[in-house]
Amino acid sequence: MKVTVCRKEHFNAAHRLHNPAWSAEENADVFGPCANANYHGHNYELVVRLTGGIDPDTGYVYDMKRLSLLIKREILDTFDHRNLNLDTEDFRQLNPTAENMAVVIWRRLRPHLAAELELSVTLYETERNFVEYHG
Repeated sequence: MKVTVCRKEHFNAAHRLHNPAWSAEENADVFGPCANANYHGHNYELVVRLTGGIDPDTGYVYDMKRLSLLIKREILDTFDHRNLNLDTEDFRQLNPTAENMAVVIWRRLRPHLAAELELSVTLYETERNFVEYHG
């Protein structure tokens, strides 16, 4: 029997979607206002899901307090109220699209979790636009 537990978090960050190999016109055509040279921000919603068996001793799939602290340390402390392009190593050379952000978040969390736990990340850039990464 497998059960999924979820933790939802919130963070704010600025970014610019930009391909340095392209002209300003090409960037504007592909990324629209998200290519603004002065950046723009989002109020991100992050949902982290862990799927696994229930520990018979604790009744937990994973201790939610531990999950909260892990997300704070690995994600919120790094990305919250930051300019992703300028303030984080993760996105100095990687375009901070929601897709790339979800993969980076997954990769930052995965090493800290037991191998038998399935990890999924859902990142809401807006209320209607979100991505999921399952690894």
